[in-house]
Amino acid sequence: MGFALTIAIRFLREGRFQSLLIIVGVAAGVAVVTYISALVEGLQGNTIRRTLGTQAHIVVKPFEEKSLPSLVARPGELVARDIQPRAQRPRSIDNWRSLATEIAATPGIVAVTPIAAGAGLAIRGEASRSVAMIGIELDSYDRIVALREKIIEGVARVAPGEAMIGQQLAEDLGVSIGERIVLRTGGEAADTFKVSAIFDLGNRDLNRRNVYITLKSAQSLFNIPGGVTNIYATVTELFSADHTAALLKQRTGADIESWMESNAQLLAALDAQTISTRLIRGFTTLVVMLGIASVLVVSVVQKRKEIGILRAMGATRAQMTRVFLMQGGIVGLVGSVLGAVLAKLLLWAFSMFVLGSDGKPLFMTELPLDLAVTVTLVATMCGVLAAAAPARSAAKLDPAQAIRL
Repeated sequence: MGFALTIAIRFLREGRFQSLLIIVGVAAGVAVVTYISALVEGLQGNTIRRTLGTQAHIVVKPFEEKSLPSLVARPGELVARDIQPRAQRPRSIDNWRSLATEIAATPGIVAVTPIAAGAGLAIRGEASRSVAMIGIELDSYDRIVALREKIIEGVARVAPGEAMIGQQLAEDLGVSIGERIVLRTGGEAADTFKVSAIFDLGNRDLNRRNVYITLKSAQSLFNIPGGVTNIYATVTELFSADHTAALLKQRTGADIESWMESNAQLLAALDAQTISTRLIRGFTTLVVMLGIASVLVVSVVQKRKEIGILRAMGATRAQMTRVFLMQGGIVGLVGSVLGAVLAKLLLWAFSMFVLGSDGKPLFMTELPLDLAVTVTLVATMCGVLAAAAPARSAAKLDPAQAIRL
């Protein structure tokens, strides 16, 4: 092994420019693969975090009210009818307390909270905006949405007669902490609330729409005393939410939806992005392997005389094979390490200089250690595999003919 390694390093040193060129090529290929992989992984993680930062993993809903036909066709009759869908109003989930208890006891469920929500108007003076009034129990709701972390003014509190509103809604209504707004439902029920806090959910539409009040206040406004319109739950494994929701639906018969169902288009886009990334990785790896193989083929031709002398001096075919395999491995290892360093620099530059409209980085992304190690190992193995054909060619050289040539 020592003999093969020594000769491999000497051959690489003798063709310095050629060796440097292929190492730079490998480094560039590895940097592209690593940078794109880390960037896409960070982008997908950031997208999912933003999407789920304001919603539960699993939502229990009341069954929709459906209009039934008043006329039923008899045998031999043809009835023309136009069934208009019924306007949906806030309705409570039947036996929601026992259902919430059963959900909370399900393995994999982290937190459960009841919600009473519906549409209405937020009014201050002559200004009014359409809003979604959400009645919550702050402590349990915070375990799902982490609302306290999103408060930018005031105190995270939803006491009776108090409301928390979004930054954009506060600007639209011209209201600040301690001032009062009127919340009115579509059924003309209304009440006055003092603004206790202003939040920023990271989404302007949600900041303009969501208003948080106590669960009892929402129950009173929507005329569902003691009832809830939704039950929110979170799970330990994000991508197991679909399975858990299906299991709960089968067990309880309730109308249950996971975040994966409600965000099916987002997941389809992320899957397409992942497939594209894998194709880029595959083609880049193939180009790197062809580059290493072509350089080593040229090296075999250039070193025919030296190979012949070594074979004449007693070097075995196996030793000559190992020489070129080691050359491929060394090129792959050095190039992959340099590529990983270059990828880390590119990711740092992206995080520092690619900014959003608010002047902040779009998202912070790091080079995961497991990704760097995996890419390094794969690139090294690719280097060895790419050297297989040149190594076999070198081992087959006849010493006498090689020396004469």
